[in-house]
Order: sequence, then C-alpha cells, then structure tokens
Amino acid sequence: MSAGQPDPNNIPRHIAIIMDGNGRWAKLRDKARIYGHHAGVEAVRKVVEACTELGVEYLTLYAFSTENWKRPEEEVNALMELLVRTIRRETPELDKNNVHIGMIGDGHSLPPACIAELEEAKKMTADNTGLNLILALSYSGRWEITHAVQQIAKDLVNGNIKPEEITEQTIADKLNTANMPEPELLIRTSGEYRLSNFLLWQTAYTEYYFTETLWPDFDKEALFNAIIDYQNRERRFGKTTEQIQVK
Repeated sequence: MSAGQPDPNNIPRHIAIIMDGNGRWAKLRDKARIYGHHAGVEAVRKVVEACTELGVEYLTLYAFSTENWKRPEEEVNALMELLVRTIRRETPELDKNNVHIGMIGDGHSLPPACIAELEEAKKMTADNTGLNLILALSYSGRWEITHAVQQIAKDLVNGNIKPEEITEQTIADKLNTANMPEPELLIRTSGEYRLSNFLLWQTAYTEYYFTETLWPDFDKEALFNAIIDYQNRERRFGKTTEQIQVK
C-alpha cells in the first residue's frame, strides 16, 4: 500500500527518530550486526532527502546512546568507524543540499577521529539554512537533564540565580536542545514501544509513532505514512477539543 502525500501546510517542524532494528534486520539475513548498521545508513539518506523535500526544519536521529557503550567492544569500534566513514562520505552531498549538521550528546566521550570528522562536518555546513540534521551521539535524556541540573547548581552557588527563579524555561535553556523547537513527532522503528532514554524532557507533548518496520527498510513512503498519521491527530496540549477549535 503506497503512502499518500502529507499535507504541506501541516508538516512537523521537528521530527525525532529512534532508528531501531539494524541488528535484527541483519540476523534475518544471517549476517553480522554491523551489516545491518551499514544498511541503516541508506535509510538515513532516504529519510534526510524526504525531510528536505517536505521542508522539515529539524531531524534528530538517535544514532548512539550512552547505554550503547555497554555493547561488545568489537561492535562499538565498528560503529564508530562506520560513523567516521559515513560523515566523511556524506557531508559534501549534505552541504550541496543546504543541510546543516549538528550534534547533541556527550561529545567528549567519542573517539578523537569521530570528534574531528564531526567538527569538520559542522564547519563545512555551518552557513547552510535548510534542514538541521542533528545526530544524537553518546546521548541519553537522563544524562542531559543531569548535566543541566549541574549547570543550574553552579549558577546557584555563584549567586547568578535564586532557587525561586528556576522555571521550566531555566532547565530547557540548559539542555543540548536549547536552540531547537521540541519535536512534534517521534518515530520508533522495529516494533519496540519505549523511548529508551531519548529526549525525555523535550517529548512531553510529542506525538509518538511506532512501526514494526526495521530501520533499514524505513524509507520515504514509511516517513510519509508516519507524518500523515501525525496530521490526523488532534493536538490539545491539555485543552479540550472545543477550546482548540475556537479561532
């Protein structure tokens, strides 16, 4: 069944994706897990192209969580090498398509080669004004919130803020995503129904979309289906249907 076309007047500004299922995709083909990760890169390319076409402003991809460091060393090393090669290979094309590359997460924990490639990619695409492609690397929501609280605690100790002056905005301003809109749509592939420590603060009012599709099989049509599903929902933010219908 092919997807229809999303309403161009109701495209989410910010889409976040938990790219899950690479390992299972490879296992179904009697291949090593890294084979699935390589296939997942092609899915990223398709989704980035589709988001650019639709005019999505931000696309945040959960590429490597803080918990992923617990995986076998061989797999972690292979993932880091794949990340370096992918950034090096894809950045010129992304730059050509006016895509701006950014990152959230604990960059200091990444291998030096990975940090160097990311910095070069960010520098090359710094002036681009199209899609903001945000890679969540060595990232977790709890880590991010903990880091924000630590920064606020320092401000308290230094007398820059009083406890009663701390608001939700104070916390939001200390997050990695401080200069980004909160996601309207979060997609998780592979049939899992959890956030896995991703954007815990930012997704308080995000619409979730879960699909059985494994990430390497996720394409433009699958993205369109997710966006159309989002467009058919009523976003009330705690209000009643009658309240949001009042012009």
